Amino acid sequence: MTLDINRPDLTVGVVGNGAMGRGIAQVTAQGGIKAILFDAAEGGAAKAKAAIVDILKGLAARGRLSEADVAKTEANLVVADGLADLKGCHIVIEAVFENLEVKQKLFGELEAMVAPDAILASNTSSIRIASIARSLKHRERICGMHYFNPVPLMKLVEVIRAAETAQWVVAAMTALGQRQTRVPVVVGDTPGFLVNLGGTAIGTEGLRICQEGRASVAQVDAVMRDTCGFRMGPFELMDLTGIDVNFPARKIIYEGFFHDRRMTPSPYHENLYAAGKLGRKTGGGWYAYDAKGAKVDPGADYATDAAPATSVVIMDPHNKKLTSLIAHDGARMLGADDGKSSILVAPIGKDCTTTAVELELDPKRTIAVDLTGDTGKRITVMTAPGADKAVLDSAVALFAKSGTKVTVIRDSPGFIAQRMCAMIANLGCEMAMIGIASAQDVDTAMTLGLNYPHGPLALADWLGVRDCHEILVQLQAITGDDRYRPSQWLRRRAMLGMSATTPE
Repeated sequence: MTLDINRPDLTVGVVGNGAMGRGIAQVTAQGGIKAILFDAAEGGAAKAKAAIVDILKGLAARGRLSEADVAKTEANLVVADGLADLKGCHIVIEAVFENLEVKQKLFGELEAMVAPDAILASNTSSIRIASIARSLKHRERICGMHYFNPVPLMKLVEVIRAAETAQWVVAAMTALGQRQTRVPVVVGDTPGFLVNLGGTAIGTEGLRICQEGRASVAQVDAVMRDTCGFRMGPFELMDLTGIDVNFPARKIIYEGFFHDRRMTPSPYHENLYAAGKLGRKTGGGWYAYDAKGAKVDPGADYATDAAPATSVVIMDPHNKKLTSLIAHDGARMLGADDGKSSILVAPIGKDCTTTAVELELDPKRTIAVDLTGDTGKRITVMTAPGADKAVLDSAVALFAKSGTKVTVIRDSPGFIAQRMCAMIANLGCEMAMIGIASAQDVDTAMTLGLNYPHGPLALADWLGVRDCHEILVQLQAITGDDRYRPSQWLRRRAMLGMSATTPE
């Protein structure tokens, strides 16, 4: 069985005409496909069409669409008087609210109405497609089409294949996504699908760092923005999407993967949820917001009036990034300890304490520097407990001479950037290994769906696959926490010296 997505009379029904349904209908109609809108609320479909047309006219007024394009798209939008008007649709996409019983009832009604070869798809972001389809007679034609809000601007669509979804259905819906000018990725029917599952790593590890008292919310966000190129840090992102959205999603994914330590939520996250501090929408979450909605940022920079160090001890003179950093700041680099200067180390995955003890250094003068990413914008440093503050301040003043911002955190294996990036990469590798999606689709989905600077597997390459693996090995060894166990996908490629994106 097949469905020709390019047939001239292709008709797609969209049930539920809220923000998501309107967006789906718009990209469908703009793709030259007849879209029939139905909403249970009286007049809902007509209002949705009017809203879409207003958007199109606005685009035309700004020169982004022609008047002819607007007219063609408007002609493709049809308002249904009742659900029965969707009887002749080749595809029906459901975009009603997230309630399993409601969706099951709707799909039962649709199955009894449409042709045997019509495809039924759900836009659900959290409910398994198999759960929606389980009471139906023709489960092979049921799939997910998970779009992202706002649909016309977000190019990604996840095509969800449940256990019984036929391959011809997956192929047809992939082609539909392309005709809607989306970028489709095929994803397994797992909790969180691909993007929501992959997106757990940045939030849960940021929360873990703060929960351990290693760094503040603002410090984590600043490091991820400035050194790693993320548009937002994890706490800014949680405030934007809403704690009432991301905390329940974290719980669903954690429970769906039977309490896998990699997915463990944080009680700090739950505290905000329970208190109703939901982020921007309530004027407070991880950050406070002023009357205009602007974030009140407590800052992440370490300030000192100390004179810059004139000499430092470099334990690894072959570390070109560290030596060039010091040379640029104008300090003498000593190859042996003079008993008074700062001792600079650049550990991979280890904390300052472990590094100082293993190398038999004076822990009071040892300063660990994270060289991950863009050290021209921000440098992260940490010291062991009991460190000499005067030595730390002089080293910070040295790094800040050229205008680089410096963040000082408490001693932590993997600093901030190493921990965060390694965990994002590791989860992406695991998703590729267990077949949630191909390695290429994992990276495509995460860059398009979450605006990451790199997909998770490409992020492992950016860190260095062997370094990424080493960070996780050290984190697991030092903390004893199974959440840091490396994915076997990552381990094998690190051992073989391959890119993390290398397929099986």
